[in-house]
Amino acid sequence: MTDGSQSDLARLLEAAGFAADRHRKQKRKGREALPYVNHPLAVASVLANDGKVGDVTILVAAVLHDTVEDTETTPEELETRFGREVRLLVDEVSDDKDLEKTERKRLQIVHAASASDAAKQLKLADKICNVRDVTVDPPADWSLELRREYLDWAVAVVDGCRGVNQALEDRFDELVAAGHATLDREE
Repeated sequence: MTDGSQSDLARLLEAAGFAADRHRKQKRKGREALPYVNHPLAVASVLANDGKVGDVTILVAAVLHDTVEDTETTPEELETRFGREVRLLVDEVSDDKDLEKTERKRLQIVHAASASDAAKQLKLADKICNVRDVTVDPPADWSLELRREYLDWAVAVVDGCRGVNQALEDRFDELVAAGHATLDREE
């Protein structure tokens, strides 16, 4: 807990409200253009339900994992509101948006193996959600080839995250296999 008086549930709900506010004008890139906040909430849900992660710091970081990367939120603001551990975990999984997209993707692969166990679990859950989205609700302008490339890249990132949560790894592997099968059928 941040200050010892706030319950874990209250802390998680505060993070969800904060994320909803910060992502309020954003939509996912999928054809359905769902509210962006659905994504970090889904990542936290995958961690808790599929991965059986009960560490509230990881769940709070999951809900907040894209706020620094995709909104005007600063790392310092996260630390003030949610504590140093949450800030450091969000920092660990955030891309540097000043870099080109190809470099950001390359660095995700490079950094995965040296990430903390908490960051690896968060990254696994994020990739589970993204693989599912790329398979069932991809951006309208993504070709089958681009979707396959995303699945292959996600596998390369997750390969560096293995060994921390078998349930998440198994779920990821299932979704990648199902994703490839779906894309094969769409040809």
